Amino acid sequence: MKIYGFHNCAISFLSIFILIYLVKMGHVIVKVKVGPPSRERLIEVEGLVDTGATLTVIPRKVSNEVGLEMVGKTIVETGAGKLELDRSRAWIEIEGRGDIIPVLVSDIIDKLLIGVTTLEILGLQVDPITGKLKEWTLLLH
Repeated sequence: MKIYGFHNCAISFLSIFILIYLVKMGHVIVKVKVGPPSRERLIEVEGLVDTGATLTVIPRKVSNEVGLEMVGKTIVETGAGKLELDRSRAWIEIEGRGDIIPVLVSDIIDKLLIGVTTLEILGLQVDPITGKLKEWTLLLH
């Protein structure tokens, strides 16, 4: 007697289990040191890792506090529609890994959002099992 689809069924149950686990996991919040590229005024704030965002978004209040210099404007697509945000560069440090990162500055968003570009530049990724950041090897291809 052959049982068809058992293997697929097991994969489906595993996928459902992982999905439920990830939904329960919640948000990934990290401590972030942020400041101008010169690093002369660094402050530590909480940041929310947003793997759906390309770039990191810094609240205007934080940008003003550390003295970020605006270098242009960019139109971005959000769930609420299109927004025009200022562009800048900032020193971003997470878990001891830091670099000068292209960022957006927002008058609307009140929490620092960490986008995937920042994670990739710093060699970090979200571990879906623990819900924390972990080291990641950069890919060259």
